[in-house]
Amino acid sequence: MLTDGIVSVRYMVTDVEASLAFYTDLLGFEPLTNAAPAFADVRRGNLRLLLAGPESSAGRPMPDGAKPGPGGWNRIHFVVDDIDAEVARLRAAGAEFRNDIVEGPGGKQVLLLDPSGNVVELFQPAAAH
Repeated sequence: MLTDGIVSVRYMVTDVEASLAFYTDLLGFEPLTNAAPAFADVRRGNLRLLLAGPESSAGRPMPDGAKPGPGGWNRIHFVVDDIDAEVARLRAAGAEFRNDIVEGPGGKQVLLLDPSGNVVELFQPAAAH
């Protein structure tokens, strides 16, 4: 039973230090624990993001030999006020994106990649009519 209102998400990362810098310097997370190279965790609001490197317990192979790794399509999602300005700021800082901004009936979104290839979605809701 969760009692503290904190939601924890684990991302597998290839480089804990690079990931820690990415989330704190570019996305405004607060560092909590730094046990690099194995593990670090950061917090932003009610989100605690666990950054598990290959040497962490979460990085150990499964019984069938499968190795946990970064990437995929699951992602954390942040609402932003001005997606164009955020993308410009992040690109200027050297951040990489999986795609360009796309627009749909609900708003605009873009997929930002962390240093290990994990996805962070930036979303700007459509203006209310």
